[in-house]
Amino acid sequence: MDRPRRAAYEAVAAVHRDDAFANLVLPTILRDEGLYGRDAAFATELTYGTLRHLGTLDAILTDAAGRDVARIDPPVRDALRLGAYQLLHTRVPAHAAVSSTVDLVRSVAPGATGFANAVLREVSTRDADAWVEKLAPARESDPVGYLSLAYSHPQWIVRAFAESLGGDLGETERLLIEDNERPPVHLAARPGLIDPVELADQVGGAPGAFSPYAVYLPGGAPGDVAAVADGRAHVQDEGSQLVANALAEAPLDGPDGRWLDLCAGPGGKAGLLGALAAQRGARVTAVEVAEHRARLVELATRGLPVSVVATDGRTVGADPKLPEGHFDRVLVDAPCTGLGSLRRRPESRWRRQPSDLPPLTRLQRELLGAALRAVRPGGLVAYVTCSPHTVETHVTVTEAARRSGVSADFVDARPLLPAGMPGLGDGPTVQLWPHRHGTDAMFLAVLRRT
Repeated sequence: MDRPRRAAYEAVAAVHRDDAFANLVLPTILRDEGLYGRDAAFATELTYGTLRHLGTLDAILTDAAGRDVARIDPPVRDALRLGAYQLLHTRVPAHAAVSSTVDLVRSVAPGATGFANAVLREVSTRDADAWVEKLAPARESDPVGYLSLAYSHPQWIVRAFAESLGGDLGETERLLIEDNERPPVHLAARPGLIDPVELADQVGGAPGAFSPYAVYLPGGAPGDVAAVADGRAHVQDEGSQLVANALAEAPLDGPDGRWLDLCAGPGGKAGLLGALAAQRGARVTAVEVAEHRARLVELATRGLPVSVVATDGRTVGADPKLPEGHFDRVLVDAPCTGLGSLRRRPESRWRRQPSDLPPLTRLQRELLGAALRAVRPGGLVAYVTCSPHTVETHVTVTEAARRSGVSADFVDARPLLPAGMPGLGDGPTVQLWPHRHGTDAMFLAVLRRT
């Protein structure tokens, strides 16, 4: 059996068997298998492509097998998913996709080779569009159902995206298409440590379209980049760079030396804020409740004016390290569903459920309320989520501000982003989008305590 397909199978199986994240398990598998270059790229494409298209692949396999995929043994099911992805979404010849997948099944479930061969040959009788035409409901009568099957997103997520886009199903479709594309790796050149043009030259990439610190990595492992290895740059989506920089650049009267990152793990935004603070004589207090993530923040901010506090951000006023009315700028990068980064973490679309929202939004409101208590009068709070779901964005912000007991006004966030950025809406909040801006779907609201 060829090693790239075996590596992809092990990664997909770990995601489904162990609730693992592909971006964490796949690099280890590739290293253990000794896969580099084209082989590693092929294994990565198979892994992420299969996870992105999982819903549609399962619908096709259910039809081709004559039984629900839930009734197929998990090892065989994951192998068939990989085979179906190769048949429908890659240039791998059909005979090679079928034979290599049957070989894979032979190694994990020898008694199922005939079944796997028959199912994959049935899958190969149609291309992806023809399968969608056969299995999806009519677009006219059930547009959400159609988009869900055609672009492999759960229906509740399609509805949430459509609502956030004002009910525009055409734009929703463009977003779903973009969610299924392989995103480029974005680097952040830490200001004062390396110039982004210099970094782009070193990696053979290009400066970002919007963030003054962004560089697009053309390929290869980010950990192999010298500037990443020595802390002059880090991996960070351009949207995350933009929202952190917006807080740092927002006009502020009075003192400006005490910054707070209230939900700092794993440390990307704290690293960028720390580099900016170093240039301006400020210090960042980075709060992270989980001990192991706090250690990641310490690693990410080494050498920068950042103090890491391992505590719950909601303890503002009770923890002496988090006094009320003390900080000039506060970032709340709140835990959320992560629906804005599904192109980077495709397994999340199948794990998240609407039932996740109530506890998350309660936590978001509590953290934002704590941030409003932590900031001084006249100071600024940036509320950020990597989700466009209106319950996690507009509803959370308005409810938290109303309940906090602290008087605060919205600041128009649009001027805090680079001039000329398209599609920023009517304000005062900003929603970034993969299909509009090439970033994760980051939400930004900025409030000034009065």
